[in-house]
Amino acid sequence: MEEPISLTASEWRVMEALWDHGGQTIAQLTAALEGETGWGKHTVISFLNRMEKKGAVTYHEEGRARVYEPACPRQEARRQEAQRFLDRVFAGSLGGLVSTMVDAKGLSEEDVRTLMDILDRAEGGSGRDRP
Repeated sequence: MEEPISLTASEWRVMEALWDHGGQTIAQLTAALEGETGWGKHTVISFLNRMEKKGAVTYHEEGRARVYEPACPRQEARRQEAQRFLDRVFAGSLGGLVSTMVDAKGLSEEDVRTLMDILDRAEGGSGRDRP
């Protein structure tokens, strides 16, 4: 994906279903999403059409059915979405995001260990010196 794609919360649900289950027809996607969302076939088709125009999904024909696939890996889409959020809400400041989250909810010991491991990796260390 050359240009970042912005997805709505509902479009993320469709993408998650595609990432989790691989290529799917409209009928398969509708069945996968209907229980948790209540969306019918026409709603799923509308989302897929919008997402295709955005470049988020592609499809190929299998007989009379279209089989939809994500146009990018999940990790790349997450990275792009996180960067957009960080830029929009925190002017690109990762420290601002972390500080806000710590002030809002605090950190568990597990959260602290996870953050320390992430920081250690960022510095190129092994993480073995951490408590």
